[in-house]
Amino acid sequence: MKRVLASLSLTLACAAVSQAGAVTLTFACDSVGQGFDECKKGADAWAKRTGNTVRLIQVPKETDQRLALYQQQLGARSADVDVYMIDVVWPGLIGQHLLDMKKYIPAAEINRHFPAIVQNNTIGGKLVGMPFFTDAGVLYYRTDLLKKYGYTKPPKTWNELATMAQKIQAGERKTNSRFVGFVFQGKNYEGLTCDALEWISSFGGGTIVDSSGKVTINNAKTVQALQAIQGLVGTVAPQAVTTYGEEEARNVWQAGNAAFMRNWPYAYAAGQEQGSAVRGKIGVAALPAGTGGKPAATLGGWQLAVNAYSKNPKEAASLVQYLTGVQEQKRRAVEASYNPTIASLYKDKDVLKAVPFFGSLYDVFTNAVARPATVTGSKYNQVSDAFSTAVYNVLTKKSAPGPAMKTLEGQLNRIKGRGW
Repeated sequence: MKRVLASLSLTLACAAVSQAGAVTLTFACDSVGQGFDECKKGADAWAKRTGNTVRLIQVPKETDQRLALYQQQLGARSADVDVYMIDVVWPGLIGQHLLDMKKYIPAAEINRHFPAIVQNNTIGGKLVGMPFFTDAGVLYYRTDLLKKYGYTKPPKTWNELATMAQKIQAGERKTNSRFVGFVFQGKNYEGLTCDALEWISSFGGGTIVDSSGKVTINNAKTVQALQAIQGLVGTVAPQAVTTYGEEEARNVWQAGNAAFMRNWPYAYAAGQEQGSAVRGKIGVAALPAGTGGKPAATLGGWQLAVNAYSKNPKEAASLVQYLTGVQEQKRRAVEASYNPTIASLYKDKDVLKAVPFFGSLYDVFTNAVARPATVTGSKYNQVSDAFSTAVYNVLTKKSAPGPAMKTLEGQLNRIKGRGW
């Protein structure tokens, strides 16, 4: 009996020590689509393994608003948030406030991830973010409606998309007055920068600022691209598309009210859920090419970073290591169609069964067009704001493409000043 009591006392003592050593982390993760719920699943799994607690906080949906909030917090050296999910274009903007993950995560694990993303996240020799999921814009289409209207494959060019969307829209509006041909992200925010870069690049118009730092936006191909997309607004895309972010576009699509949609891969799993009007009717393809160009998809994606002012850096890094590992990335891919940043998962049978286009569009994801964040450094946010505003003015017909790009060129050169 004494032995049993002694054993029980030792067990309780160990449990008390373990509980006493537990910490509570605050995690600013995602709020788009299933993002919050999927972050919570992963965080809860880590917490169960370690005996710690993770408190997720709600964050703004728009990336611009998130960045402003995080810059305010980090600039004040606040320890309120331990782990942040950061955009692929933010390392150069807030990297000085983030810990070096190489000091906490083994090199073998880091090396599993796509080298280009690891390099993107490395600022001044510091790995300020671990790759969490990658992204590239894709074209969603209704397989049933293409068949209904005599099409055997999705559009390869923007002209084809306009023609197909017009025909399908006209037919569907006989029974559904809310039906539209095409939805995308037309609101004036970072999402529009992503969409517009795809349009321009697909016409051969470059990447706003080239790798040498030269402002290249004012060219005939860019003007041609913007003329083409401007022509879609109010015809096959609703006027209200200029108020749409990712979720507004997805909601129209998932309600069965659009033939085509530009969005990120997360929208696939959401569209296949029970109750979705498009469940079992979703096709995914590369975005169309412009005249004389080739398809282009903007590189997106998110990283997990540890606040340099966190009071629990070791535990925060452990959470990041778990969430960016093979097991959790596979779960997120299968259950919610988030693109892994680990190449081996694109050959995983379970992943490809759940999200077939991860295999067929692998080249799209690995060759996506990067926004000019690296070359413009700390001035990227100003560059993106100026660009999205100029494009927004074109979409809303406040400006013609030619004059708008000439004005933008001057703005960007003023932002550049003596150098980026």
